[in-house]
Amino acid sequence: MTTTESTLQQDWDTWHAVREEELRTPHGWLSLTALEWITETPTTFDGVPGTWRATGDGGVELTATAADGLVARGAPVDGTVRLVPRDGLPGALVTAGDRKIEVARRTDTYALRVRDPQAPTRTGFSGVPAFPVDERWVVDARFEPYAEPHRITVGAVVEGLNHFPIAVGTVRFSVDGTPQELVALAGKDAGLSLHFRDATSGDTTYGGGRILKAGEPGPDGTLRVDLNRVVNLPCAFTAFATCPLPPEGNTLTVAVEAGEKLPA
Repeated sequence: MTTTESTLQQDWDTWHAVREEELRTPHGWLSLTALEWITETPTTFDGVPGTWRATGDGGVELTATAADGLVARGAPVDGTVRLVPRDGLPGALVTAGDRKIEVARRTDTYALRVRDPQAPTRTGFSGVPAFPVDERWVVDARFEPYAEPHRITVGAVVEGLNHFPIAVGTVRFSVDGTPQELVALAGKDAGLSLHFRDATSGDTTYGGGRILKAGEPGPDGTLRVDLNRVVNLPCAFTAFATCPLPPEGNTLTVAVEAGEKLPA
């Protein structure tokens, strides 16, 4: 192993350890145990205290008694409280003991998700399988920004839902001499997000695609893309997430045998 390969492996090992610790957090994606849809009809859900109703004007009402042991906005719920989740953002949280009940908005629908630290997907988690790290998958790319970033519509793993990420430009690179092109989305905090499928999708990797968080391009548009750090979406780990699908056309023509594999 060359010095460069050794450094690449060490850096990846450190990064991957942090990634797995984030997945193990008590109320992270591995803790989900339920996904229920809230309508304008007051409804109770198995294992979830209280009665829940979408108000039809951008909010959700929770009705419970003090005996239910729910806490919202820092105070016990004894009566009716209104929650106003925002589309595409983490939901409003209600606590029930060591569980957290997330109320999320997806377009014009509302969902309730339970985050339980004792979920089998979390307590039984033994790590994320990944392909061997290889410097072959570290490629030089070029970012070509759009004149103006714009919102696009993509589907979701839940039929009938849509997500609306911000497309900021195109990233072009080659793999083994074969040109590739992806629509780049605005990163959550900074940089770019590349959400794509490739020839491994649905076989050795998650069928809904994987995501690479890339850094900020240089002033001239140059960008280093390390496909060894491609990760799964939450939906690869749980049936209770509502992940987006890749933008139209974001399918690489090669098998990217790098980054995270399909979890066991």
